[in-house]
Amino acid sequence: MRIAIERSASFIGRSLPLLFRRHRRDTRAAPCYARHVTLDPKPRNIVVATHGHCFDGLSSAVLFTRLLQHVEPGSKLSFRYHASGYGPGQNGVDPKLLNGDENAILDFRFSPAESLTWYFDHHVSAFPGDADRRIYEARVAAAGGSAARRMFHDGAYSSCTKLIADVGRDLFGLDPAPTAELVRWADMIDSASFPTAEMAVLRKEPVLQLMTVVEHKGGDAFLEAMVPRLLAEPVEEVARAADVQAAYAPLRTSHEAFVRLVETRAREAGGVVTVDLSDELIDVAGKFVTYALYPTSAYSVLLTRSKTKCKISIGYNPWSNRERRHNIAAICERYGGGGHPVVGAISIAADDVARARQIMNDVATELAT
Repeated sequence: MRIAIERSASFIGRSLPLLFRRHRRDTRAAPCYARHVTLDPKPRNIVVATHGHCFDGLSSAVLFTRLLQHVEPGSKLSFRYHASGYGPGQNGVDPKLLNGDENAILDFRFSPAESLTWYFDHHVSAFPGDADRRIYEARVAAAGGSAARRMFHDGAYSSCTKLIADVGRDLFGLDPAPTAELVRWADMIDSASFPTAEMAVLRKEPVLQLMTVVEHKGGDAFLEAMVPRLLAEPVEEVARAADVQAAYAPLRTSHEAFVRLVETRAREAGGVVTVDLSDELIDVAGKFVTYALYPTSAYSVLLTRSKTKCKISIGYNPWSNRERRHNIAAICERYGGGGHPVVGAISIAADDVARARQIMNDVATELAT
């Protein structure tokens, strides 16, 4: 018995160093297996600065997000959205915001920042100065007509959303069908191509109710939440959703009050309707109300005041059947504003009401000639 135990102990003693050496060899070999493990790549950060509180700006962000996912199908992309706005002293997107791996500006003024990699806009006032335009043209020329091009401006387009959709289809082969209805609505809204002014004012259609919600609540957080929804769901379905309708309910009441206020303040002379609401605090002014009230007028000039600025909104009445003889964007640019030939706006400091009124009167006089 003792001999058997001693033999067993001797065997175990001889075996343990061997097992230990094998264990060490296995441990040293483990990193070889790690080389074959595929780790999730770090997501690429995409910054999208688009026109905030604007249906065309929101829709442009949706179309661009879909385009970039199409252009980079194997990439893991993380999008961050910024709502850009016009106001006194604001001349474009702060370059510090353009800190992603890809940086896009949509439906807003061009930035010469070297970090800007994508640009889409249709405003004729997109370039703050000649130097900015030359930088844009140089970047376009460097890309040539190839799919390497990343910057697109066309002041003849009725909406930035449609510009992105068409470029996506023609240059990058993006199927337009899934977002066709969103593009149709964005184009109608931004170009004021409604069948009647009453349709735009009454806002019975759910998408126009969504438009109202966007105009009031369309900041960064709203864009972050809404862009993925509009990528996944039809725009009509989103517009009818309970949360959108709940957000619209109080806005409908304030919009109806705004319409009544315009009815009492509007004045028409020489085919130009002027409305001075600077003694009220109004965050968002409803569009097209004067055209419904004065269907034969050619232009409207509306002055409103919020806590942050006075805003002079200028527009041509597309339902008047009268000739447009003025470039509204050019008029607005003289006062630091901008827009399109048919619509534009000027922002003045909130406490400079006297100057805002003077500009309103000067513009109205010019449009009446």
